Amino acid sequence: MKIGLVGATGNVGQRIVAEAVQRGHAVVAIARDASRIATQPGVMPVSADLLDEAAIGRALAGADVAILSVRFQGLDFERALAAIAASGVPRLLVVGGAASLEVAPGRVLLDQPDFPDFIKPEATPARAALDRLRREEKLDWTFLSPPVFFGPGARTGTFRLGGDTLLSDAEGKSHISYEDYAIALLDEIEMPRHHRQRFTVGY
Repeated sequence: MKIGLVGATGNVGQRIVAEAVQRGHAVVAIARDASRIATQPGVMPVSADLLDEAAIGRALAGADVAILSVRFQGLDFERALAAIAASGVPRLLVVGGAASLEVAPGRVLLDQPDFPDFIKPEATPARAALDRLRREEKLDWTFLSPPVFFGPGARTGTFRLGGDTLLSDAEGKSHISYEDYAIALLDEIEMPRHHRQRFTVGY
């Protein structure tokens, strides 16, 4: 499978590249500065700005799926979505955020009084991006939300999937490693189960 990854130099993007290559997929690794992407078999580094429709179109040409793994703060998501759609790629997976998940029926994490203010500049546009995708009619999209704690760790392959509700472990901690998140994302690419849906992953 040919996968176009926008945001290949990020913490999550690097793990997605590694997981995809390990599974034998070809990756077009897209970043503003592709010189930061390590040369390796199965990976084609491409320099392109997400908001440059022509450049993104060339980079994603012939891809089976696109992955968007970028920060939402300061991103013109509407333009980014238009650029990806114009490329002709049939499917889009978005590395989302946790703040739009529910902590109880009808109670979204972002709206809780104790939600940290310093996270809101990233969490608020991430939720808006999900809301926009829910109105998308052209692309077959999937939005994968991580848990609250999301960082480097072990690749265990053992985790749970959920829908719109935040997942926590038996001790009440909501977490996943970048490595296991990448597994869940590639599983969804290989065996699609969440068409035009958001889902989540956690221990």
